[in-house]
Amino acid sequence: MNNWIENLCELLGNGKHCVLVTIAAVRGSAPREVGAKMIVTAGQTIGSIGGGRLEYECTRQAVAHLGRRRQEIFSRKFPLGASLGQCCGGVVEVLFETIEAGTAEWPGELLRLYRERVPLLMVTGTTGVKLLQTDSDCHVFDDAGGLASAIAEQARAALAEQRPVAGMATSVAGELLLEPVTGADFQVAIFGAGHVGTACVALLSQLDCDIRWIDSRRNVFPDAVPGNVSCIESAQPSLEVAALPAASCYLVMTHSHPLDYDICGRILERRDFAYCGLIGSRSKRRRFEKLMCEQGMRQSLYRQLTCPIGLDGITGKKPADIAISVSAQLLQLRDAVAGAHAFAANVHVLKK
Repeated sequence: MNNWIENLCELLGNGKHCVLVTIAAVRGSAPREVGAKMIVTAGQTIGSIGGGRLEYECTRQAVAHLGRRRQEIFSRKFPLGASLGQCCGGVVEVLFETIEAGTAEWPGELLRLYRERVPLLMVTGTTGVKLLQTDSDCHVFDDAGGLASAIAEQARAALAEQRPVAGMATSVAGELLLEPVTGADFQVAIFGAGHVGTACVALLSQLDCDIRWIDSRRNVFPDAVPGNVSCIESAQPSLEVAALPAASCYLVMTHSHPLDYDICGRILERRDFAYCGLIGSRSKRRRFEKLMCEQGMRQSLYRQLTCPIGLDGITGKKPADIAISVSAQLLQLRDAVAGAHAFAANVHVLKK
């Protein structure tokens, strides 16, 4: 996920020097994927590249280089089984990038482009180059050797692909790590800022997703939320359904049953949702279905309503229990259609 961008900018804004540690290549079995990141400062680590001895060794090396107080980029290969004693026996190449507060310009520009939802490809070269390539522009930083134009051409070609994949590439400038930085495909709308809604936001915001958190009441949202959460205070929350992109997941859990009903009806009528989940019991579902049937909605639509929400077998009613259960359900749905551009239908229909 891309929370590392905001975390990095916040650290640099507070005058902290750090090392950005990235999984650059993987051969065989490894605990994390290419692009996984960890930020190391003199006193803390943020994020994870998989834990265990690999993370310990990378943290140790990052802190050692941090003490040198100079910007540098270098990579190291770690045979997980042979040298680190980890059960996954693959080989991982890790990129270390020392970043000094007050000198690095690219993190701020990256944050600006990311917040504007501009798809881009970030290119990091081991010989000292940082490049942010969008569809229409190229932002160059630290162009060692004046090779940015050649690298930009390679980056444009990669970005032209529908879904560029993170990984290492070779060029006239040596080895490059190419990383697509785009908005999340996983879109979630949560209606209701009560205890359960708050618990769901706290958990889901840790995933690679964009969340719209919607409520009609004034001053119900916390003062600070994660960067991938947008708080929307609306007098008519049901109208916000139209603003969501296709294949979004909806969680409906407001303080009002009539409002829940209105929101669910608008979601179901859209017909392009991935998941329409309503908090409540089977009796609440039957009541909603009866009203929808009486108002002329087709059974094929209202049968796609998921209520109760969450995985079977998890019966706890505490907000945290519900949040964990429904988050796991959404992850199952997301992973079942990984690589698809849209969800075919809501697969979590309650069996009657």
